[in-house]
Amino acid sequence: MKTVRDTLLGRRSIRRYEREQILPEQMSFIYDAIRNTPTSYNGQQFSVIDIDDQAMKELLYSLTDQKQIKTCSHFLVFCIDYYKIAMGAEAKGVEMPDFPKTADGVIVGVVDAALAMMSAIVAAESLGLGTCPIGYARTAAPDEISRILELPKGVFVVCGLALGVPREQPDLKPKQPDDLMFFHNKYSTENIPRRVLAYDQVIKEYNSTRAGQKSDNDWVKHIISYYTEAMNYNILAALQDRGLGVER
Repeated sequence: MKTVRDTLLGRRSIRRYEREQILPEQMSFIYDAIRNTPTSYNGQQFSVIDIDDQAMKELLYSLTDQKQIKTCSHFLVFCIDYYKIAMGAEAKGVEMPDFPKTADGVIVGVVDAALAMMSAIVAAESLGLGTCPIGYARTAAPDEISRILELPKGVFVVCGLALGVPREQPDLKPKQPDDLMFFHNKYSTENIPRRVLAYDQVIKEYNSTRAGQKSDNDWVKHIISYYTEAMNYNILAALQDRGLGVER
């Protein structure tokens, strides 16, 4: 098993996997790590759907166009989940407030699910497995994916995570430097444009020289293009259809 340092600092997204399956004891460890995730109020406002059925993985691939979904060993879908607590409240005769329909309710569920996914990533990476978070599980076809996964009201997909035995070891992507990522005692806007553009150039050089497929992508324009694409997603409607969404 890798050290904590090697696990965290050597992490990279893996998109190509061997046909070899993850061992049951490895999945059990990943489950335990997910279950021990810290959550708001200890409410555990998340659930995970573990997909290892090949036909199901290929169906999700057809909707998302993310090849690693059909080639990975397990595809974990992390969801906001207020259904379980609502059913518990009903069983005990306790009134369930409309917390899932508030901005804070949605944020709480997203944070819990995201923390759970990071627990899974750290556990899997420590075993030498490869991982790749896939946001398109949320955005590509939310209504259809919710139907396929038979999600009840109060449950909404946050992100997917491909798990498998890695078939590649891509170069580590350079992340923002300390002086752009970390602030002390208060946020500092000093020289942010200059520092962002310096990082932008680092990313451009990395993309043009990395092993494997190269590109001329920078950071700023490339990320903005994703934001522009995301303006076409109607996630609020999808949330509201799941019994969530921001009413206040």
